[in-house]
Amino acid sequence: MLGHIGESPVDSIATPSALPISASTALTILDEVSREVQSDGWHFNTEYDVTLSPNASNNIVLASDIIEADVDDHSSDIVCRGLTLFNRKDNTSTFTSDIKVTLTRLLAWDSLPEPARRYITLRAARILQGRIVGSRELEALIARDEYTAKARLEEFDSKNADRTIFDNFDTGARIGINRNYSIT
Repeated sequence: MLGHIGESPVDSIATPSALPISASTALTILDEVSREVQSDGWHFNTEYDVTLSPNASNNIVLASDIIEADVDDHSSDIVCRGLTLFNRKDNTSTFTSDIKVTLTRLLAWDSLPEPARRYITLRAARILQGRIVGSRELEALIARDEYTAKARLEEFDSKNADRTIFDNFDTGARIGINRNYSIT
């Protein structure tokens, strides 16, 4: 990222407070972009059919690395409020039974697949360049690489997910196929 704005790389990011301002800004932007990209819910950071149980206070509290929890039961209206699940239909955060959800996790940098790291880095580099340098020419050069990296990430994700058009509920319903739509 620093190379894209003509600055020297840093030896270590272990002590963020000791970094030069441009490196500190780069690290902050990298974290922001990583969270934003992972929030889209890719195959590599999504877990299906996870059972969550209420704690002693009858609340379901999520781990700090959870970006989203989507309840698989389409008849309920349960949402995340902070790190706690909330039942909008009953206007309560009290649960008496287990709930099956699909989770989207915020993965650590080293746990991300290479295509995701490449895309996140290029997107963050473009944003950093815009905030510090502001060159339209540099932005266009980085953007071209960013778009290619995003296409590679989407291709990687599709290959690993082994999706077909029949995995989509709307498509299956429209053509009259009765399939089990839970993903295992």
